[in-house]
Amino acid sequence: MKKAALLSLFFVAFSVTLFAQEVNGFWRGSLTMPGGCFPVNNIELQITVAGESISGNSYHYLDANNYIKKIFDGSYNAEAKKVIVQEGNVTNYRIPQTCVVCIKRYELVYSKQGNVETLSGTWTGKIMGTNTDCQSGSITLSRIKESLFKEPPEIRVDTGQIRLDFYDNGEIDGDSITVLVNRNVVLSNQKLSAKPVTLYVTVDMTHTYQEVEMVAENLGSIPPNTALLIITAGEKRYQVFLTSTETKSAAVRFIYDKEVAVRDKTLK
Repeated sequence: MKKAALLSLFFVAFSVTLFAQEVNGFWRGSLTMPGGCFPVNNIELQITVAGESISGNSYHYLDANNYIKKIFDGSYNAEAKKVIVQEGNVTNYRIPQTCVVCIKRYELVYSKQGNVETLSGTWTGKIMGTNTDCQSGSITLSRIKESLFKEPPEIRVDTGQIRLDFYDNGEIDGDSITVLVNRNVVLSNQKLSAKPVTLYVTVDMTHTYQEVEMVAENLGSIPPNTALLIITAGEKRYQVFLTSTETKSAAVRFIYDKEVAVRDKTLK
């Protein structure tokens, strides 16, 4: 009996682990959404499994330059191979101002036929900030090897003013930069040196994300244009190394996460 019980327990644990591996990763497809923001309603889910919970990012997009990004959390049932995804805050977007944001909930079932893996099911949603239904419909996603979206690094903070200090990284060679926040120029043609070029951004419940982008105005005497960014957020301090050229910028994104302070207190 003990051996049989152990085998049964092993089988359950193995099944849960196997299903977690099946769900983890990138998924892409489309959903039915009459009157949506884009003529084609593409969806990408980036799923990370932790125990019996899942989390990640969702993208509703036309292409890599027209999209809205949201974080999500949820759960899965290994026995039923069912996945629940509930979208949360918007963390980035590049959509027309006339678009209405829909916060969606997906109920999906995993299946595999040959080498093709799918998550399919239904979705419902509420217009962001309201209790008004936006739509409902069906959705089918297939596993993909890599994401369409190459996102800048993200730093999650709770709330408040963040200080950004830009320095020339390494030898002072005359690098000059322009800095944009959410694609708006805030510093123009600033020369980097051993003294910081400083600016402040606010991340809170009203400003849930801030994307800071550094554009090279020149490459100095030693290409490429490299900068050391020192970030001070409350009592926390981060270092980020940014490299940009005359054709490629560098960016970092700050995301409001109200649970950061709670987690920090728990860890102390």
